Amino acid sequence: MKYLLDTHAFLWATGKSKLIPVNIAAAISDPGNEVFVSAVTFWEIAIKVRLGKLDIDPQRPGDLPAKAVELGFILLGLSPEEAATMGDLAENTHFDPFDRVLAWQAIFRNMVLVSRDPEFERFKQDGLEVI
Repeated sequence: MKYLLDTHAFLWATGKSKLIPVNIAAAISDPGNEVFVSAVTFWEIAIKVRLGKLDIDPQRPGDLPAKAVELGFILLGLSPEEAATMGDLAENTHFDPFDRVLAWQAIFRNMVLVSRDPEFERFKQDGLEVI
């Protein structure tokens, strides 16, 4: 199975593992699964840290890609095709750009999005699968 971590799920995995539900921890630690972290996640974290909306001490945003690789996650860029076709999402009531990109990447790449954010339910009509 291919999983794409939402930003909070990635942050849980990097240091607050007590918050990860048991089924999620099992899925992302199963060597038979591939777990991805999008460049969009790093972008969102960097912006929120810069604005003072997120504290990830003692880590810094620039340390996180290496941390993801250390944890066995696969780094995922945003392809030009994904960027150009995001308008294909039928859902048009949720405007968080980071959520929209992550939802579209999961749909476009046939991945399951790992998130506790109920807003992602809106994208199920577009084919998003969430755990």
